[in-house]
Amino acid sequence: MSRLKDSFVHQLSERISELKTTLQNLTAQAEITNPALTDLHRHWHSLKGISLIFGFNELAKTASLAEAQTQPLLDGHSATITAEWLEQQGDLIHTLTVLAKQLGSGHNKQTSSFQVPYFEMGQVHHHWQEQGSPLIYVCDDETEQVEYLQYQLQCFGYQVRHFTDVDSFEQAVMEQQPDAVVMDVHFPQGKTAGTETLNRINQRLGYQLPALVLSGMEHFEARLSAYRAGCRSYFTKPVKPLTLASALDKLVNKPEVTPYQVLIIDDEPTVAEYHSMILESAGMRVRQVHDPALVLDVLREFTPDLILIDVYMPGCNGYELAGVIRQVPEYLGTSIIYLSSETDPKKQLSAMEVGVEGFITKPVVPDELVSAVILRAERIRALRGLMTRDSLTGLYNHTTSTEIISAILAQASRNNESLVLAALDLDLFKQVNDNYGHLAGDQVLLALSHMLKNRLRNGDIVGRYGGEEFVILLRDTDLDSAYTLIDQLRQDFAGIVFSAGNDSFSCSFSVGLSSYASYSTLDELMHKADSALYQAKHEGRNRVATCIGNDHEQ
Repeated sequence: MSRLKDSFVHQLSERISELKTTLQNLTAQAEITNPALTDLHRHWHSLKGISLIFGFNELAKTASLAEAQTQPLLDGHSATITAEWLEQQGDLIHTLTVLAKQLGSGHNKQTSSFQVPYFEMGQVHHHWQEQGSPLIYVCDDETEQVEYLQYQLQCFGYQVRHFTDVDSFEQAVMEQQPDAVVMDVHFPQGKTAGTETLNRINQRLGYQLPALVLSGMEHFEARLSAYRAGCRSYFTKPVKPLTLASALDKLVNKPEVTPYQVLIIDDEPTVAEYHSMILESAGMRVRQVHDPALVLDVLREFTPDLILIDVYMPGCNGYELAGVIRQVPEYLGTSIIYLSSETDPKKQLSAMEVGVEGFITKPVVPDELVSAVILRAERIRALRGLMTRDSLTGLYNHTTSTEIISAILAQASRNNESLVLAALDLDLFKQVNDNYGHLAGDQVLLALSHMLKNRLRNGDIVGRYGGEEFVILLRDTDLDSAYTLIDQLRQDFAGIVFSAGNDSFSCSFSVGLSSYASYSTLDELMHKADSALYQAKHEGRNRVATCIGNDHEQ
């Protein structure tokens, strides 16, 4: 960040010279058809955007005022360029010159506009990015802004190609489609040239590229052009790095939706099969049980999002069965719906006292059955997500991590799978909170969790164990490979530069590794990984230690 800021300040005199030359050309031929008018507007617009990025508020304010004066002429709202207008532009250039001198001499150290902590990558290692990392095209005619964005996005595991003009961008897209696009709106070719180009490319391809807009322009026309180009996200500069990365995640990472799971309990196999066919045709996974006495056994191996219970069954009716299911704490939150021909509201209300969510009246209407199941299954999954995920990072919480890892260990014993457990702890994290505030600490936690989610495989388990502690289970991996991977993550994370106001700092983590080949239970794995982590801390932090038998190795 400091290098880019210094480069911008150093080049300010060049930018001012360009503004003066352009204004002189416009003064010599004071007509709205003079191309110098468009150039002048572009210079001011560019200067405003990059000033906002680097927190130079007075520069941004001056450039914004000058840009606002040129816009009516470009829009045709004013037919003539007056001497008074030219004089106002000259005064603003003079103001800019004074501010530039103050910045250069260090007499006016402005307060950064980044009051919320942010971070960037100090030194990016590229070799891991070539292995399936999402490819992002950034199109912005401000070189410093593009470089800054590239630093941000590489931190999160993206490959980035940047373009400063829409023509080269369009040519590149036709040769190789990216996974997502970050597009500016205003270019020399026009005030909405960026989104117009994107729209044209979409028409040529026959589908919409995943894209978002990052622009210094906030007016309605720019936003409308972005929407018409298929951009549902629109960010104005400056944008927080994590906000941008999170938006790209949604564009790039289309999560595989696990089919809803439904358990149907009905003593009539034909009826149960009919209802199963309806739900399976809607893409759901369905399990049938015809004997109520078998339900608890089935629930131990099949986890439904919703249970459909026939009310009138011999030996144990639906009301009684729902009560038995609710006796088991694990199933208190599972949605249950009765299938019944009962239409008496009082009887229905009485039957729902055990926590059943509703009735579907037989004979069922297929569309109504599907809609009722989806509505309730969506809600239960959302609630389950709140219960299983850490609210800040989105990683699995302590309880869920433990349950999932325990289940995987049980499978590994049967499948002879090689596993490695990593206990990770941020170094001196309390000092970050004490020195820079809890918002800065949250940014560190978010950056680390984002890196882990993007850089590890889908099958690996990542959880926040509490505070600054994380747990990682690497599947189908030996200890040496795990060490190499985690140590590279450690080096890359240590290269991130965090900022809070005018202060900047770096953070590191230490890791202890233990192997399933040496220890067979979760308690043993965690104990040995924690022991190796303690050794890494004792040896000076910011390192990875492994535990083999009773020995620790660096």
